[in-house]
Amino acid sequence: MTSQTGTSSVQPLLQPVRLGALELPNRVVMAPMTRARAHNVDLAPTELQATYYAQRAGAGLIISEGTWVNDEAIGYINVPGIYSEAQTIGWTKVTEAVHEAGGQIVSQLGHVGAVSHPDHLGGRLPAGPSAVNPGEKSFTPDGPKDTVTPRAFTAAEIADTLAGYRQAAVNARRAGFDGVEIHAQGSHLIPQFLNPHLNRRTDAYGGSTEKRARFLLDVLDAVSDVWGSDRIGVKLSPYWAGGTFTADEQTLADYDQVIKKLGDSDLAYLHLLGRPDALTGTTEERIAPFARYRAQYQGSLVANLGFTQDTGNEIIARGVADAVSFGAPFIGNPDLVERFAQGHPLAESDRATYYAGRTEGYTDYPTIAQG
Repeated sequence: MTSQTGTSSVQPLLQPVRLGALELPNRVVMAPMTRARAHNVDLAPTELQATYYAQRAGAGLIISEGTWVNDEAIGYINVPGIYSEAQTIGWTKVTEAVHEAGGQIVSQLGHVGAVSHPDHLGGRLPAGPSAVNPGEKSFTPDGPKDTVTPRAFTAAEIADTLAGYRQAAVNARRAGFDGVEIHAQGSHLIPQFLNPHLNRRTDAYGGSTEKRARFLLDVLDAVSDVWGSDRIGVKLSPYWAGGTFTADEQTLADYDQVIKKLGDSDLAYLHLLGRPDALTGTTEERIAPFARYRAQYQGSLVANLGFTQDTGNEIIARGVADAVSFGAPFIGNPDLVERFAQGHPLAESDRATYYAGRTEGYTDYPTIAQG
């Protein structure tokens, strides 16, 4: 095992890996990060996004920021979608720039469900699995606001939403992405269906662990109509807690069943968010949450949340993960992989510009080569 000053020839993070049909030159994945830079009425990526992602093409794989699958999915300001022609054209510019720079990129498909707000939806109530307020915050054009009690999806609306995921997958393919990732993390729509506190349905989509998981599996089926499963990833967060979400043993047992079921799908990878309360713990405590699911899932596993170069190398060396995704380190370090390889220190990023501004704090971070 090497430290920050180790050489690339022996670092597990810098070894190639195959995730389904995706051949990665290294195991450093750029995690999906909302950056709120789509400052236009179309919510379409521009040349600014093309520059941003191309700068980070040294990653073994880039996962795009979460993109809305339809206009009912919107839950944050200035976040791009992938449901319109203008958005698809914008993303084409992004993928072309990434490919020209030698990288690979997949599109993360998302829907916030009940954690949206009428301010995003022209005054309409957001929809969720049931009419239960998730007790979260929605970031609206007028600032953060408390979520409201949503309306429950009708069966027809579920079918329309699944069709939206399928069309988003079609658009991602047209735009030249190398694959897609299904956003099923945090407090968004798919986790809402998995959550027995928010999903009180008595139809085919609620009432048991298996039925609550049906929406996720139906989304996967819809996307698989467009992409081979070996180019599809799913991101889950079993340990997400807060509001109506808990990480108790019953929740983890439910996710045990979901992840075992996903093991039958021949995914490119399963992307797992770690346990937030383990971030200040020992290396053993950080790795343990992933080890639970490594024992249950035999496909490729990507670990996420708070990893450093050393802990990333460690979890791969132990065989607990096949790759590690990094979020915040990629913001201030577009050449993160090169810094890992050469032992250069990491630059600090400016949190004040994470979700605000344009080029500032987005495309203006220099590489080591640029000084």
